[in-house]
Amino acid sequence: MSESTARRPAYARLLDRAVRILAVRDHSEQELRRKLTAPVMTKNGPEAIDATAEDYDRVVAWCYEHSYLDDARFVARFIASRSRKGYGPARIRQELNQKGIARETSEKAMRECEIDWCEQAREQAVRKYGEPLPREFSEKVKIQRFLLYRGYLMEDIQDIWRNFIE
Repeated sequence: MSESTARRPAYARLLDRAVRILAVRDHSEQELRRKLTAPVMTKNGPEAIDATAEDYDRVVAWCYEHSYLDDARFVARFIASRSRKGYGPARIRQELNQKGIARETSEKAMRECEIDWCEQAREQAVRKYGEPLPREFSEKVKIQRFLLYRGYLMEDIQDIWRNFIE
């Protein structure tokens, strides 16, 4: 771009950037705002965008209006993705909270998802410790600690031995 050519308005540049960000994967509104406010890397180094708070609000509103941004869709996909990676409901709720998702939205999505957390906890334990699962107390404690770290609830962990081990 030459010196005589005028730059596009900040709103247009922000809108392009938002669409590019959301084309890769769904984001929460908070994540999108954080990425939009970050400086843009150019060949001369980081360059701040000279946009106003109103420009950011207009871009976010446009994204909602055109269904590029949808927190409910983001939450549903995030829960599915993290559960496939072996994380439990407590950890997923915590991560959603860190991403700026309202508690009501995440709780509603957790109730609507059709994931059997007990079965998934058992699969994670078997993947890590092998079949059959140990019956000694010291080994059970190791498994419990591992599954608690992964975000499973204690009732789901205890159900592993109640429901699956004869």
